[in-house]
Amino acid sequence: MKRVLIAGALFGAMTVSALAVELPADIAKRGSLKVALVPNYPPMEFRDPATNALSGFDVDLGEAIGRKLGVKIEWTETSFAEFMPSISTGRVDAILSGFTDYASRHEIASFVDYLRSGPKFFVQQSRAAEFKDMAALCGKKVGASRRTMFPAEIDKWSQQNCAGNPIQFVGTDGSADARTQLKQGRIDAAVQGNETLPYVMDLEPGTYAPVGDPFATQFTGIALPVKEKALQQAIVEAVDALIADGTYRTLLAKWKLNDNGIEKATINAGQ
Repeated sequence: MKRVLIAGALFGAMTVSALAVELPADIAKRGSLKVALVPNYPPMEFRDPATNALSGFDVDLGEAIGRKLGVKIEWTETSFAEFMPSISTGRVDAILSGFTDYASRHEIASFVDYLRSGPKFFVQQSRAAEFKDMAALCGKKVGASRRTMFPAEIDKWSQQNCAGNPIQFVGTDGSADARTQLKQGRIDAAVQGNETLPYVMDLEPGTYAPVGDPFATQFTGIALPVKEKALQQAIVEAVDALIADGTYRTLLAKWKLNDNGIEKATINAGQ
């Protein structure tokens, strides 16, 4: 490993913060970190409609981490299905794309968790009176992305709360498809992470109404190769430094994620 000293000022800070971290030799030599994302999950990552530039909380956070580590971030657009293969084959060094830290993924990737979130039910505003509480969802058609753990969480909540009148789950091709089906009346309610739902509701005012509180707790993390312990530690130190200097809180406020912040980054590692 090559020891790299990093010093940088972030977001107009008057004091210079410095980190002494070990980066893998290939990353230190290259001077860049290859990071995968799928820019279709606002406000986490998306392409600005006006400029087509990458934007969002994860993009801002990634660039800030790069500055802390003294390396350039090379964003690599890929598909959700290619996330784990990209890590396991070394095509990318990290995934920073609203990626949820699930134990089932720890065989391939270790996660540096940087955000807390949770699935939340919502309905069309025009039908909000029908759903005064979460119990009203029992027996209804509820849609959510089949690529997430939302289906399992919905089933768990339904079993605990709906007795003989379970929720009828409808798998969708992502959260955007769930919202489309909701508007079309093909489902009664949908589920989306509470880190993205407020942003979507701001984009379409008067369209949706949340129902109840998040019914599970999840953590979003930066996925890194299991064996790259030095890189994992470097990312933890960079995120913690951003929390300490206020950059992290500034980004949470910018993207309306204040309710999703954490106090300290953690590593959930594979074997």
